[in-house]
Amino acid sequence: MKQNNFTQQTHFIGVLLPEDLTLTLQDCRRYMNEAYGCKSGHGTPIHVTLVPPFRLQEEYTTEDLVRAIEKEVLPQGLGFSAHIENFDAFGDRTLFGKVIATEKWTKLRDETVKAILNACPGCTKKDQRPFQPHATVANRDIPAGVTTEALQVMNELNLVEDFPVDNNTIFERRGSKWEDAVILKI
Repeated sequence: MKQNNFTQQTHFIGVLLPEDLTLTLQDCRRYMNEAYGCKSGHGTPIHVTLVPPFRLQEEYTTEDLVRAIEKEVLPQGLGFSAHIENFDAFGDRTLFGKVIATEKWTKLRDETVKAILNACPGCTKKDQRPFQPHATVANRDIPAGVTTEALQVMNELNLVEDFPVDNNTIFERRGSKWEDAVILKI
């Protein structure tokens, strides 16, 4: 069996997108697969990541993560309306639906990271870069030099939409797939 860093990751935290946006972005994933052979990300529900994949140590459980979010994040009433506007990329490595960054996204991310670290010290760390919420369409296996062309095709969709940020979801790796194990309503 191939061993890589991803086998060590057990959880991540994100926000599931509404069904209409999910369907549009799944169509974009299919396009990237059919046009360029991209397969990465297909085993993950469409989402915006708040806490990137991490390994939850054996002394902690998913229930510990649930309790931390219920106790420290949900009471703050951090739900809001977000905006997605077309597509963008991080170089040639990740193509995504461009979610507009706001202070509300940063606060939700920061409070979620803080709650997870309080409940399960050392399981992850806060990313020091400015938070750029995004909905990944393809990553890791995008052929060199195709990102510009793929972005042109996807931006013809004129994807401009507001959507509710109304959940804080714990994703758990089950086999080779990430599944939304616990969806907590904000």
